[in-house]
Amino acid sequence: MLIGLLTAVAASICYGTGSVLQAVGSRKSARREAAAAGQLTQHGGPSLSSTAKAAMTWEFIVGTILDFVGFGLGALAARLLPLFLSQTVISANLVITAVLSVRLLGIRLTRAEWTSIGVVCSALVLLASAAGPEGSGRTPIATHWWLLAVSLLLIVGGTVLVRALGARAAILAGLLSGLGFGALGVGVRILNGLDPFDLGALLADPALYAILVAGVGGMYLHTVALQIGSVNGATAALVVGETVLPGMIGVWWLGDASRPGFAWLAVLGFVLAVSGAVAVAWFGAPESHGADLESAPEPGSPSEPGRVPEPAHLP
Repeated sequence: MLIGLLTAVAASICYGTGSVLQAVGSRKSARREAAAAGQLTQHGGPSLSSTAKAAMTWEFIVGTILDFVGFGLGALAARLLPLFLSQTVISANLVITAVLSVRLLGIRLTRAEWTSIGVVCSALVLLASAAGPEGSGRTPIATHWWLLAVSLLLIVGGTVLVRALGARAAILAGLLSGLGFGALGVGVRILNGLDPFDLGALLADPALYAILVAGVGGMYLHTVALQIGSVNGATAALVVGETVLPGMIGVWWLGDASRPGFAWLAVLGFVLAVSGAVAVAWFGAPESHGADLESAPEPGSPSEPGRVPEPAHLP
């Protein structure tokens, strides 16, 4: 249990730091391309070209590397802990994101945001205290095919919908990316060929390809969410997507459980953790949505008192 918790915490730190660095790279790209033509879809969302340019900044590259490290650590945590615990601890990267945003994005957190962060941290302590043994993860192969089909529908259909909605799709993109990462966590838990290691069984398992689709698609949708909306808001929507449904699946189908007599504490901790994450997003909404990208200060530069306006869309 302890090794699993430490692994999940390390994954959370990697993800949180990576999200802020990716946001810095996205905003830097947005300023450079603000006057360029052809960088928006007809609905005001980011084009593939603008997303690719955002991904070429050094901050975004380092953030992506941290995401890959976090992915590996998160996958290990999903094998060592119940999903409702591993996914929730990993989703606490929102706390890291919020704190680092103060320094790197020039955002000032309000008292309500700090209180919400405190609620999330307290909820994680409750969850860790109540968590019992993880389930076996053994499921019929048909479940693995269903996971692959759902992952494809989620990522492909979600990408089309987000691009159609354009600048209005920030929270939706964050939520869909979270659902993608949640599917990834489920896939890691049920993946065949790992214990004992069997390369043939691993490559023949549809869950492996569900992990790849959900992971890559989730990273793309999270990138889009960071481009067109608040970094805290996008990350909080991701938190909801990657914790609620996977946690329920872990309990209902994979045999995850709390310690005897501590189910109420696990439920309370889970609800408080998700509610606290949503509160961070709610209280962290930018005060100005129509700010001109050219007037937005560089990350870390002095700014006027209050919150730095975040772009409503990325060219």
